Amino acid sequence: MTQLTEKEHSQYVRDLFSRIAPRYDLMNRLMTGGQDVHWRREVIHRAELKSGAFLLDIGAGTGDLAREAKRQQPNAKVCAADFTLEMMRVGQQYDLFNNWSAADALRLPFADNTFDAVVSGFLVRNVSSVDQTLREQFRVLKDGGHIVILDTTRPRRNILSPLIWIHMHMVIPLVGGLLSGEQRAYKYLPDTTENFLTAETLADRMSAAGFKRVGFQRRMFGTIAIHWGKK
Repeated sequence: MTQLTEKEHSQYVRDLFSRIAPRYDLMNRLMTGGQDVHWRREVIHRAELKSGAFLLDIGAGTGDLAREAKRQQPNAKVCAADFTLEMMRVGQQYDLFNNWSAADALRLPFADNTFDAVVSGFLVRNVSSVDQTLREQFRVLKDGGHIVILDTTRPRRNILSPLIWIHMHMVIPLVGGLLSGEQRAYKYLPDTTENFLTAETLADRMSAAGFKRVGFQRRMFGTIAIHWGKK
């Protein structure tokens, strides 16, 4: 993708996810062999939600993490926020909670020190400024609050690298194109994985934004990472 302004980048990403929204959840299951369900459980577990905790799921898409949070902690107050209305409309069909918010991750419409935890799934690699979205999440977290990030990460070179490349650049665009009619979108997703930060670099950026006790673990042959930290 050519160099875009912040506004152009946001519009590109919004349009892309608007087109694939109806098949987004199905493609996540297929692309990960169903493992994304387990990753989301781990994300919410690491958020350490107490009864009555206020959670923000930013870049919520169809609300998978928000629903998992309500499953693990039914008494949590959960806000699912995204800037792609079509994704949220799909999520609202599940009708498990009604607290949805249209929000840009770079300029969150919430007061300082609002949330006990902020989580995201496959958001950070799609924003035009990683540092800005981390600063915003730090701002809206209460002192001692948790951040947990699930996202792709640039995989290390290893014996499986050729197979990973085939899966990302041939299998995913083919299946995604057949199911959604949007093959271009499923070329964008693998490209953002390869061009995104390494897990180590994202951890450093989190520390630079002010987070403490930052850590991460890789999943799925090193192509996925779960990061966590505290304010």
